[in-house]
Amino acid sequence: MGHLSTHVLDTAHGCPAAGMRVTLQRVDAGGNARTIETITLNADGRNDGGALLDAAAMEVGRWRLVFEVAAYFRARGVALPEPPFIDFVQLDFGIADAQGHYHVPLLVSPYGYSTYRGS
Repeated sequence: MGHLSTHVLDTAHGCPAAGMRVTLQRVDAGGNARTIETITLNADGRNDGGALLDAAAMEVGRWRLVFEVAAYFRARGVALPEPPFIDFVQLDFGIADAQGHYHVPLLVSPYGYSTYRGS
């Protein structure tokens, strides 16, 4: 059964990014994005509700996750310049197999990030 999940780790503090807001969007062929939901990550840096998309909601196509990085670090008391070097991380990705497991981890600091398709 397919599903989409995410997990965010704060590499500056060496902990999960608890409290970070993340928005899931569906992107159509014209590049227009429609928000599906916005969540706040739990103490483990994950969605309290589990998968962002369950098997019934998985669709082949283009998707986007928007991570509110600067707001998260400011809430942790990190002094950031204005504008911040990284305000949002917007990650566009494709789901080619609606039956597949798509896990999208984000490792982030105020000045860099990395992501990959996890397991």
